[in-house]
Amino acid sequence: MSEQYAPGARGPQAWWKRLLQEPARPDWVRRLPSAPWLVVATVCIGAFMGQLDASIVTLAIPSIKTEMNASLAQTEWVALIYLLVLVGSISAIGRLADMLGRKLLYTYGFALFTLASLACALAPDIAWLLVARAVQAVGAAMLQANSVALIRTSMPPGKLGKAIGLQGAAQAVGLAMGPSVGGLLVGAGGWRWVFYVNIPAGIIGLVLGWFLLPRTLVKAPKVRLDWVGLLFLMPATGTLLLALSEASRLGFTHPIVPVLLVAAMVFFAAFVLWERRAPHPLVDVGLFRTGTFSRGIATGVLSYLVLFGVLFVTPLYFEAAHSMPPVQAGLLLTILPIGLAMIAPAAGAMADRFGPRVPTSLGMALAAASLAVLAYSGGNLWLAGSALGVIGVGLGLFTPANNATVAAAGHTHQAGMVSGVMNMTRGVGTSLGVALGAVLYVLASGTVTAGSHTVAATTGFELAVSVFAAVALLAAIVSVVGKRR
Repeated sequence: MSEQYAPGARGPQAWWKRLLQEPARPDWVRRLPSAPWLVVATVCIGAFMGQLDASIVTLAIPSIKTEMNASLAQTEWVALIYLLVLVGSISAIGRLADMLGRKLLYTYGFALFTLASLACALAPDIAWLLVARAVQAVGAAMLQANSVALIRTSMPPGKLGKAIGLQGAAQAVGLAMGPSVGGLLVGAGGWRWVFYVNIPAGIIGLVLGWFLLPRTLVKAPKVRLDWVGLLFLMPATGTLLLALSEASRLGFTHPIVPVLLVAAMVFFAAFVLWERRAPHPLVDVGLFRTGTFSRGIATGVLSYLVLFGVLFVTPLYFEAAHSMPPVQAGLLLTILPIGLAMIAPAAGAMADRFGPRVPTSLGMALAAASLAVLAYSGGNLWLAGSALGVIGVGLGLFTPANNATVAAAGHTHQAGMVSGVMNMTRGVGTSLGVALGAVLYVLASGTVTAGSHTVAATTGFELAVSVFAAVALLAAIVSVVGKRR
């Protein structure tokens, strides 16, 4: 090893201290010309696991409800508590990683995620499962908060876009495989196998991370964590996500939704005011005064809104209007993430060479045009499938370039914080896409006073996807008017 632990350390105290130190990579790994790409490969495992888990757990909820004799409200929290804890904690974890070491928290994130997955699989009742899911979300946050940061600090600037493109491809593959893998696992072995499948991948990721990831050479000063900021941020994100979740079920006009939205705004305002005066803020709000960073965050939220909004409303439409079996609808949806995965690495390399403006603006414009085609495809499977594929290509052009631009913001010792903020806002975009899609779909289909159920479903789908097309076009305009890198 190129670095050893402190010589002469003895006893339990020294053993515990060693667990809080990042081991150096073996010299032969560090000297490999491909060493930075080994970092990317390790990060891709976590990226794949995160998206696979997110997309297969929802398929297990009906089986969980039946086996545990739980109510629908209880089982809905299996997915919701994971999202709330993940989004609420990820910024704080990114800040801690900048101080303690990104490798340390990333590898321990694998360990925690894997152990929590085992606890989920062994859960005897719904309460146990919900607690285990919350712990699993903390492990996922430790992975997500450090993934882009590890790539940024390991890759030379001219390769950053390509590397983040590969990570985006891994996420897309996990998203694409989720419905089919989840269906097979639940059908063959029951819902518990949805969690068992994480264990071997987690062990592999833990071992590879320990030996292949570099130590954090540039750390932020070790200061007291901004607990006050965290106490404002967690309820801010929590009430916002709850509002969006309730809006997707009850509509934005239900009384509880505006109450939660107002609470979220109050908490967010208090958070920003506190962060401006905090001696060691959880989030450097000054970054948002940088046009490149704020535009990147804003358009990133819009892109996730489009992605998950389309993934939500498309199967609803084809199942309701065209009696498509759920399995076939799931296979149709995989075309979108496959398109994203195929183009993302090349799009990242394009951003490295020409800057982010061309791939981001072109990608979202392409997505907007394809969404317009999808909206009025009339149930034609070839046309809808082609449109979904091109939407994936458009998002695949946009995402690596945008993520690389955001990841490069701030100082090197802020990489974890930047990565945490980026992933937190992406989580909000995901929830916003589902909520907006549900509200528009139900609202438009409910205006059809006469005619068949097919007409109502078609009307809802056309409105929802048309709005997503307008959102994508807005993101393209914001991207094209931004300054070059």
